[in-house]
Amino acid sequence: MTTPAEDPAPAPPRRAALLTGLALTAGTLTAGCAAPATPDAARGRPRTTPPTPPAAPSAPVVPPAPAPRRFPAQPSEITHGPRTNPPKVALTFHGQGDPAIATSVLGEAEKAGVRVTVLAVGTWLDEHPGMARRILDGGHDLGNHTLHHLDINAMSQTEAAAEIRGCADRLKRLTGSIGTWFRPSRSPRASALVQRLAQDAGYPHTLSYDVDSLDFTSPGAAAVTRNVLATVRPGSVVSLHFGYADTVAALPDLLHELDRRGLRPVTTTELLS
Repeated sequence: MTTPAEDPAPAPPRRAALLTGLALTAGTLTAGCAAPATPDAARGRPRTTPPTPPAAPSAPVVPPAPAPRRFPAQPSEITHGPRTNPPKVALTFHGQGDPAIATSVLGEAEKAGVRVTVLAVGTWLDEHPGMARRILDGGHDLGNHTLHHLDINAMSQTEAAAEIRGCADRLKRLTGSIGTWFRPSRSPRASALVQRLAQDAGYPHTLSYDVDSLDFTSPGAAAVTRNVLATVRPGSVVSLHFGYADTVAALPDLLHELDRRGLRPVTTTELLS
């Protein structure tokens, strides 16, 4: 005769006590591995994460100015560009003098849609560093016209090299480039030594001119215009200056007359490209 299965016998008191102790120990170890409850969690509120502060705006990246270019068809010293069509000329300015007048010259050119070439003196850039970026932001060429604007052809090799590299260093610091052109100071032409030193500093060409406005003599605005128009022709490189009120006053009429003759003023880089 089969009897129904019986319930297991209750554990002896000592065995029950051991099982209870093991359970309590396991609970304690589990609690020790868990992350401690935060006060918010303990009070039943969800834990919040502080908002991430917005990133600080980064400074705008200003691309470096154009570097000098070699024009294989041109000599080491350039006095003019191609005499062919389309007829273009380059208005080049010695960069020195009152920055207010310089800004007016640039403004008059830009108003007419014209871009020019500025050869800056290094000490002028020291005094007015913002002019370098002003020139470039207007779409103009910017180059090197020595550090102190002294007679570079009369200097020793060491002195002349320091004049060229001194201005190049300032242009590099302000714009990221040594500039597109080098023009000798106190002379329309560079000696063979100065040409070589300019090439050593990174300028494949020295930039001269074939038309002199003589605006630095302050002959009056009408005379400045006449001086240019008397000899300008396609491909001409015209020498002008910042720092003279006659130049600012002459520019509107000069630009008008160049346009009437079909001569389009451009940067020197564009003239030779």
